[in-house]
Amino acid sequence: MYNAKPSVVYGFHGIDEAAGLEILNQKAEFYHSNNGYDWLGEGVYFWENNLERAWQYAREDSQREKTKIQNPFVLGAVLELGNCLDLLDQKYIDLLTVAFEQLKKDLEEEGKPLPKNESFSTGDLDFKKRKLDYAVVRYACALAENEGEPFDSVRAAFIEGDPVYEGAKFFTGNHIQIAVINPDCIKGIFLPREAGQKPTYAPPK
Repeated sequence: MYNAKPSVVYGFHGIDEAAGLEILNQKAEFYHSNNGYDWLGEGVYFWENNLERAWQYAREDSQREKTKIQNPFVLGAVLELGNCLDLLDQKYIDLLTVAFEQLKKDLEEEGKPLPKNESFSTGDLDFKKRKLDYAVVRYACALAENEGEPFDSVRAAFIEGDPVYEGAKFFTGNHIQIAVINPDCIKGIFLPREAGQKPTYAPPK
């Protein structure tokens, strides 16, 4: 009764400029990520209402050894979350607990170990290689689909980075992330504009 989400939210997606312009001009689609360590399972990932974080991600990714981002770029998107596995809502947090217990039971019966959340490298204190979380979210999505109510998107808040100041419990990388499973949730794509940006007018002929 009280689970309705806002009709639309803004999402921002860090990407290579050439690939972003292809998507913007409807010559390509967003990449549907399915790495076995993705934090929210499979989907197209967006930073919710967080343009600067998307730029930060694109710039940082462009410095990695095996990056696909040559020229950092950000696309904005208008998103409807639809039937959302919203991990800021207690109902869905409880569902994730159920999914974990059932996944654990199934793997034990098959004689297989549970995946683990791990670090990509020394100093990665956020355990960004989240194989366990990926598996549990996917299992929750499978449970919903078996009930005839598949999820269109997944949404969660993440505490990440360093303390903003000494003794703080606010961190430099805090954000809300959305993984869009159903591409029909992406209602429009746009180039973000700067606040106060003035329109330009063609000179009169």
